Amino acid sequence: MNTTGDATWVLGSRVDVTSYEDACDRIQTWAESQTSCYIIAANVHVMMTGYWQPDYQTIINEAALVTPDGMPLVWVMRQLGRKQQTRVYGPDLMLAWCERAAEVGLPIYLYGGTETMLEKLITKLTQQYPQLKIAGHYAPPFRALTLAEEKMDCDRIQTSGAAVVFVALGCPKQEQWMARQQSKIKAVMIGVGAAFSFHSGDVQQAPRWMMRLGLEWLYRLLTEPRRLWRRYLINNPLFILLVSQQMLQQACKRSR
Repeated sequence: MNTTGDATWVLGSRVDVTSYEDACDRIQTWAESQTSCYIIAANVHVMMTGYWQPDYQTIINEAALVTPDGMPLVWVMRQLGRKQQTRVYGPDLMLAWCERAAEVGLPIYLYGGTETMLEKLITKLTQQYPQLKIAGHYAPPFRALTLAEEKMDCDRIQTSGAAVVFVALGCPKQEQWMARQQSKIKAVMIGVGAAFSFHSGDVQQAPRWMMRLGLEWLYRLLTEPRRLWRRYLINNPLFILLVSQQMLQQACKRSR
């Protein structure tokens, strides 16, 4: 499902012009009509993975909605003419939708993380949104699933009656999983990355001032250097170089 409308193309990948309210409105429309689709919260890591892997870039571009999850993407979109674009951050979108879901009575499903993490997450979400309906949850094993296991998970979610499924498997695994389940799960699937870790309290988020300045990557690198050094110390500088080249090429075309 590709609902390309007002969007910016960054290194060959689509990023949509949207906001939290607009995203929730779209999610509600699709959820109420039981439309099978998926949403990607895109950051530099997602963009660079798409740049290197054409199959993954196709998954990005066929999403129902691609939000600018990271401030670098917001800045690029503004430079390319989307002056009013703001960040639509996956973990915050999750909470925005939980608030909306509690209001309109649409049940959610939590897929990813660990069982202990999910238990803590469910406790916090139900405390924050007492009317929120959680149709089910499951923490798949940290390995490639067999076809039978993946079908079992898919059937479990479908049977639960969930209207929206939050998927926290990490990039690129969660986007690939959602793309495979499209048409099999009659619900809106939203990839939210580390949101389960943040909202359960297992991992501390960067301070908001660092997020506003686009320094969340530095905070995460300092807290998880062994796991994230390659993503941030290689991907980020290369992203800046490639995007600068793209903007220069577009400026040259406009000047002709």
